[in-house]
Amino acid sequence: MKLTRMTQNQTQSTSQSNKISTYLTLIVFIVMALSIAALFIAVDTYFLGDQIAAGVLAAIGLIAMALSVFLLYQSRQTAAQIKIEIPKVMTTVGCVKNCDSKTSREFQRGDYVFKELEANCEKCGGKQMIVAIYKEVKEKEKTYNV
Repeated sequence: MKLTRMTQNQTQSTSQSNKISTYLTLIVFIVMALSIAALFIAVDTYFLGDQIAAGVLAAIGLIAMALSVFLLYQSRQTAAQIKIEIPKVMTTVGCVKNCDSKTSREFQRGDYVFKELEANCEKCGGKQMIVAIYKEVKEKEKTYNV
């Protein structure tokens, strides 16, 4: 039951990581609105007769619009490509006596180092204790530029 809950939490955190930042989206839409306003002002300025100012405003509006659309597109692409791998946490259980038997199992809630367990050692029948808690780290593939 605990494993099922943990898997649901992992799924929720993974789906939340695929979303774009709210602040980034807000900034992009503000810049997009300002660029549309600059384009409307450029059209109005052109009809009033000031063609140089209209050209500058139109250029600013078009550049800001292009940049905001590009940033929105790139941020959605990046968010879709991000994958968060949740590392596997392991617990090493060792015998209290000197039989040197050690076993590894998945981490369970409530585990801590030096915790004595109810289960007895399979070799000597003595008490067992949690010796280490660690996460498994996968080595990344080496890539060579050719």
